Amino acid sequence: MPLTIHSVAQVREMDRYAIEQLGIPGYTLMSRAGEAALATLQVAWPMAERVLIVCGNGNNAGDGYVLARMARAVNLAVTVLAADNPSGLEGDALTAYTAFTATGGRATQWTADASLAADVIVDALFGTGLSRDLDDAWCKRIAAVNAAGAPILSIDVPSGLDAQTGKIRGAAIRADRTIVLGGLKIGLYQGEGQDCAGTIVFDDLSLSKAVADHVGHVADRIDTPLLRSALPARRRATHKGDYGHVLVLAGGIGMAGAARLAGEACLRSGAGRVTVATRAANVAAIMAGRPELMTCAVESTEDLLPLLRKVDLIAIGPGLGQDVWAQSVFAAALGAAKPLVVDADALHLVATSGVRRDDWILTPHPGEAARLLGVTAAAIQADRVDAARQLAERYGGIAVLKGAGTLVYRTGELPQVCDYGNPGMASAGMGDVLTGIIAGMVVQTPDLWTAARAGVLVHAMAGDAAARRGERGLLAGDLIAHLPACVNPTR
Repeated sequence: MPLTIHSVAQVREMDRYAIEQLGIPGYTLMSRAGEAALATLQVAWPMAERVLIVCGNGNNAGDGYVLARMARAVNLAVTVLAADNPSGLEGDALTAYTAFTATGGRATQWTADASLAADVIVDALFGTGLSRDLDDAWCKRIAAVNAAGAPILSIDVPSGLDAQTGKIRGAAIRADRTIVLGGLKIGLYQGEGQDCAGTIVFDDLSLSKAVADHVGHVADRIDTPLLRSALPARRRATHKGDYGHVLVLAGGIGMAGAARLAGEACLRSGAGRVTVATRAANVAAIMAGRPELMTCAVESTEDLLPLLRKVDLIAIGPGLGQDVWAQSVFAAALGAAKPLVVDADALHLVATSGVRRDDWILTPHPGEAARLLGVTAAAIQADRVDAARQLAERYGGIAVLKGAGTLVYRTGELPQVCDYGNPGMASAGMGDVLTGIIAGMVVQTPDLWTAARAGVLVHAMAGDAAARRGERGLLAGDLIAHLPACVNPTR
């Protein structure tokens, strides 16, 4: 899977460059797309015998007709439903349809009572060109495919999904797999993109990396090579002082759990020492549960000031609250001239204060991002890349916008997207664990930018490891046991 993610315009430029500059016929690219779709189908559903392909009226339909011809050649029972009269196809798509019919294939007009019975349904309705809302007739067709009960393979982009924004244009296919062709599209990592695409499989259509480099890209995927560079093997002649001292400033009254989760995640991520500063009532519970954490009762800023001078980094926010105590320790942390990882209640205090810094990492979920930017959570989700950009520009430092396809953004850098993680991580305390992990990365890695990206990736990887027993019922604390494996990457 490539690390680069492209805009729709850039992917179109790839096609143009391959055809006009490299001399690769468009139909050759279409044939490679059909081959990739067939290979994906056979790997994902090797026992499938009946394949239903639903085709629209553009080049995506052409990919579908190539697949139909190739699937018939390997003795699959192929049914093609055409949403429009195939005689209206043009160019390479018409060539693909003609080749399909020349081998004895036949497309049937897709009517409201058409059977969708199949072992696998292939979606070849719309490609990357969709930028309008679908009418009622199209929405009904897509709803029927989703309701058919068979697994769905989408070619390039799930039909109905805007490949640029990730917005659903009235209705969208909910694919089990999507075979993405040529270049990864940014819309697959925004909005509803990941939910619609299912498992993403990639095929470069045998185009060289030089083609992608020629057109550029709009974002990067965060992947495991980052960890191998960010977390090198430790020297034998080393000690805890080499790996930093983190202060976790967290846990208002009754919130010992949030403080402990953040502190323990920080230790398990490899920080040398972690001190949890919290309300006095929380200390015993934290010490009993994890004695390796140093704890300190803080009831006033006077209690906190000696700690602030000793540590290398402050992680603030989990379970902090927003009362007078929280406001006072937040102000003290801001005045300590130490880098910060800021989450949860501390983000609300950032929004209230309007302070801007370059030496912090802000980790909001969409609701917290909405508060920081003075908009709604729906507005954040409508364009997550732009929201992350606004957060970094307004507040400085690095913005980590949590959610499906967590984004890491710093002004002057391309957006970074994490496509690891799973829906089981939508449970209480996951953000506290992420705060601790990122803090642990900061004291081990060269800079905040590297630490933010590495922390997001480690968190998601641990979530995926913990979810192997199932996503539903996953607890934030379940991730912690998997952290050592994630922060000790194989070389």
